[in-house]
Amino acid sequence: MKLWEQYANITPSARRIHELLEERGEEIKNDHIAIRTFNDKRVNIEVLEKPFLNVGYEAKGEYNFESKKLFARHYEHATDKDAPRIFISELELEKCSSELQDTVQNILNSCDQNLFNDPQLVLSGSVWKGNSQAIYKSLLEESEYAAWMYVYGFRANHFTISTNALKGFNTLEELNTFLENSGWKLNASGGKIKGTPEQLLEQSSTLADLYVVNFEEGTLEIPSCYYEFALRYPMANGELYQGFVASSADKIFESTDVKLQEAK
Repeated sequence: MKLWEQYANITPSARRIHELLEERGEEIKNDHIAIRTFNDKRVNIEVLEKPFLNVGYEAKGEYNFESKKLFARHYEHATDKDAPRIFISELELEKCSSELQDTVQNILNSCDQNLFNDPQLVLSGSVWKGNSQAIYKSLLEESEYAAWMYVYGFRANHFTISTNALKGFNTLEELNTFLENSGWKLNASGGKIKGTPEQLLEQSSTLADLYVVNFEEGTLEIPSCYYEFALRYPMANGELYQGFVASSADKIFESTDVKLQEAK
């Protein structure tokens, strides 16, 4: 899968965790893939969802993240129950400062506008002209999400291991302990485990890898992507819960936060 290869190339820890679990005899099942964007009509959710709708996905839940100025929607495949869910979020630009709005407009305006009609846009990475550390830092002051988008663009922000499909771990806590004992740092914002059995979903994640980015002004290590782990619980009808919990996802977003990296 191209999304996985693109993601793993800047998230080597995901490959290592994948291999480590396979060495234990586990078969990895992907719970969901997350993608970020802006709510500009050229690149918003309605644009990025198209290739997924074309292969049988359907829109399901919608989520709002007030403090981060984000809106998101998740998708499930209509017939293939083994297909991973897709989670697409977008930064609500109109809720941001005029400076950030102008910066994002300039970034998008700098592109060949035909790129936004490409069905492979979701795999295109950073398509804008120039790569300025000054622009990155100005965006970072207001929105870590916007700064991440500027550097990495259109790609999978994270993949997620379905803990339900693992044979050697009965709880997410057991998996977290194994990962930490193997040397990985977890996102502890809001607790290492976000969500509860009562909410029907528990989630945890590594902190994003650091990736060397070549800016016009020189190189800088920037948090790239992370690996998430999800444990779903059965609903009253006995079927596993399929959606997401906004309060938990809010903290998962912070896995790419520069401040968390500096604190680890």
